[in-house]
Amino acid sequence: MTLFSKQEWFSNIKGDTLSGIVVALALIPEAIAFSIIAGVDPKVGLYASFCIAVIIAFTGGRPGMISAATGAMALLMVTLVREHGLEYLLAATLLTGVLQIIAGYLKLAELMRFVSRSVVTGFVNALAILIFMAQLPELTNVTWHVYVMTMAGLGIIYLFPYLPVIGKSIPSPLVCIVVLTVVYMVSGMDIRSVGDMGELPDTLPVFLWPNVPLNLETLMIIFPTALMLTVVGLLESMMTATIVDDLTDTPSDKNRECKGQGIANIGAGLMGGMAGCAMIGQSVINIKSGGRTRLSALIAGVVLLMMVVFLSDWVSQIPMAALVAVMIMVSIGTFSWESIRDLKKHPMSTNVVMAATVIVTVVTHNLAIGVFVGVLLAAMFFANKVGNILYIGSKDVAAGKEREYQVVGQVFFASSERFIAAFDFKESIDKVTINLSKAHFWDITAVQALDRVVIKFRREGTEVELVGLSEASATVVDRYAVHNDPAAVEKLMGGH
Repeated sequence: MTLFSKQEWFSNIKGDTLSGIVVALALIPEAIAFSIIAGVDPKVGLYASFCIAVIIAFTGGRPGMISAATGAMALLMVTLVREHGLEYLLAATLLTGVLQIIAGYLKLAELMRFVSRSVVTGFVNALAILIFMAQLPELTNVTWHVYVMTMAGLGIIYLFPYLPVIGKSIPSPLVCIVVLTVVYMVSGMDIRSVGDMGELPDTLPVFLWPNVPLNLETLMIIFPTALMLTVVGLLESMMTATIVDDLTDTPSDKNRECKGQGIANIGAGLMGGMAGCAMIGQSVINIKSGGRTRLSALIAGVVLLMMVVFLSDWVSQIPMAALVAVMIMVSIGTFSWESIRDLKKHPMSTNVVMAATVIVTVVTHNLAIGVFVGVLLAAMFFANKVGNILYIGSKDVAAGKEREYQVVGQVFFASSERFIAAFDFKESIDKVTINLSKAHFWDITAVQALDRVVIKFRREGTEVELVGLSEASATVVDRYAVHNDPAAVEKLMGGH
């Protein structure tokens, strides 16, 4: 596909232009807030958001997805910035980019197939809750004007699309921001605006190589932070790409997205910006405002820079209440309300995985920990479920002198104990035949269980014959089984 294909760039020019402007306006206070969280100057977050949004438009694997400085990444930078300063953060950002590019070439995005739908749903719901909670400081200990402005903004966002002719042609979040800004400037009411968040930069970003020693000590200082930024950044980007895939019913190249995120972070680090990743909130704003192609991300980045550098006097007048209304809309639109309705009909294990992902993510404010807990629980429930699908029956043969066991199902670490318990080792018979034609042995634990069964029968003076092993199971059993090795048998059964 060509660099500027019509499908990926110019198939939705109007929608992408308007949505890009909305995203740019919403990015400004967030980038400033994330800079404050990380302990750096607001321009570090703003420059990062500009660089990442523009670069990812060309290098990313998911058209229509927005990447910039994020809160999840900012939280991981606090210690490094406090102990070593901005220059080491810029160096860590460059290393993060390199690690993400390596992850892309190693195709680590393929690991996303191990993330179940219930984990994705929990991730989405947790982010929706966190986005809403992030707005609460703007709604506490404030005058009644803020509540009125916020409610008016929500009214515009949800009612404007119903107006004839223009309702569908202009994104309602953009209308909300413009209208409330005009009201704020005309009325002169005393409420917080973007200008109160921090000083906006008045110059374009310039090439800036981190001023740190190029030695092993520097690497040891920045590597732990860079590794965490790599994992969290790719995880949030992959999860966001999956969500945007669902919203737009289109596929994405997640390995390319890994490389693109890496290139974007290297660009941000060289321009004095902090590391970032995909933003689910801004991506949802973009999609719901009509953005679909790479053009929307490019316009968001370019407009962001133009506004903060050349139109800062106007941008600083945007009331925070308008942006709070937009983010509340994002929170409501992001939350999977179907997951609440489906609690009664979904299996309990699915609900537990989803709820655990939500709770851990919200409590820790760490998306990686929340997703890890969800994936771990999903794996445990799956292993338990498959482990229970094991049947072992038996029948008498040769007038009670022989017995044949039929094993049906999966034998692995979760079912090995049930496998051993199904055999009667005290029965007085001459021979046991174990038919394994409908069984599959997956791991060393399963092979050891088979060893124990064979050895226990032989110790009772019973001859054992294994029949029907599939080629795949035979490969594992032949390689790791020890029941025909006397020395290994004594070692295995020692103490039993």
